[in-house]
Amino acid sequence: MTKLKVGIAGYGIVGKRRRICVDKNPDMQLLAVCDRNFSGDGVFEDGIKYFSDYQSLLRQGLDVLIVCLTNDVAPEVVIAALDNGLHVFCEKPPGRNVGDIIRVRRKESALPSLKLMYGFNHRYHDSVRDALRIIQSGNLGKIINMRGVYGKSKLITFTQTDWRVKRAISGGGVLLDQGIHMVDLMRLFAGEFEDVQSIISSDYWGFDVEDNAYALMRTKDGVVAMLNSSATQWRHRFSLDINLEKGSILLGGILSSSKSYGAETLTVVTVDHQNDLGDPKETVTRYNNDPSWEEEINEFCNCIQENKQIRHGSSLDALNTMKLVYKIYYSDPNWRARHTIPNPDLTIS
Repeated sequence: MTKLKVGIAGYGIVGKRRRICVDKNPDMQLLAVCDRNFSGDGVFEDGIKYFSDYQSLLRQGLDVLIVCLTNDVAPEVVIAALDNGLHVFCEKPPGRNVGDIIRVRRKESALPSLKLMYGFNHRYHDSVRDALRIIQSGNLGKIINMRGVYGKSKLITFTQTDWRVKRAISGGGVLLDQGIHMVDLMRLFAGEFEDVQSIISSDYWGFDVEDNAYALMRTKDGVVAMLNSSATQWRHRFSLDINLEKGSILLGGILSSSKSYGAETLTVVTVDHQNDLGDPKETVTRYNNDPSWEEEINEFCNCIQENKQIRHGSSLDALNTMKLVYKIYYSDPNWRARHTIPNPDLTIS
């Protein structure tokens, strides 16, 4: 089978990490990259072409474009790539607001032969996959509630850029940048949330985007979820407690390049309501490597080659996750008074 010819738009930290995934996949071949920080066009020592604009990249006879750009331009580049007949993998979030992903989906619907996938790579962590299998097995009964914290110590993750704190570029702060992963996982485990209450705060760092988001949410079936997405979590933290009728699933830590979120663990609690007295049996699994980046790209490649439907990270997933993020924003009356973003419940998909 002919290798898929790949280009990467946005060759920063994430773009280079995606290149590693492409290079490891025997069915993909990187041809070229682009980044606005390049002073011009040229060829790297390994033969990979580079350009300072994405339009030049799109003229390189590609099959696939991987988009690792800022939130303001990512939707534009995804649409341009689809118009050029390319399959597209785009990092999260899919844009600055719900309207961005709606525009992309309209283009996608007119080109059904092309594959479009968004990079919600936490779904590909082994602990998350194992948790989903346990939930879907029904052995622990139905979900009652969830409590999630995803926090880091500041908004600016990479010292060479501050675009994440500029609303015109990013669209939002820590909730849209990092907390979106927790929002997506809560949807994955429990389904769609209808009732949302929230407090959105930018009091500590003082930027025009939030440094904390607090949400209380409920699904139609009565599953309640509590979420804190924080940029004032001085010791980085990822934790998600899922309480079910017959036990609990506790996700702790998440493997990352920084290693700052601690060990990735899955704790399964099995309840004996008659005898446990609040101290049930627990089984803990610790994970020592993170396959999520490679597995995600490999699945995207397979969906193209086998003409399979995108299972995780589809544009519908991206739309519904963005809608929930903006429900959290919109549910805070103080946030709503400061911004003109429309009610996400009224947007058309």
